[in-house]
Amino acid sequence: MRRYAVVVEHIGANYSAYVPDLPGCVATGESVEETLANMREVIALHLRGLREDGLPVPDPSSTTTYVDVAQ
Repeated sequence: MRRYAVVVEHIGANYSAYVPDLPGCVATGESVEETLANMREVIALHLRGLREDGLPVPDPSSTTTYVDVAQ
């Protein structure tokens, strides 16, 4: 089991997500929940494609956190 960081952004009418450790691995959805469900499928397909092509599967290395900023 691998755990990749996923960045989810609200982009107006829907949501978009990407994985910093897997360039090109993106998904969209009408809600955060749908976007994350789609991302799980996309990550699995992406990793399978890398393996089938004989390419290395990147280890998860990105982390996320929040920073508080006074306004």
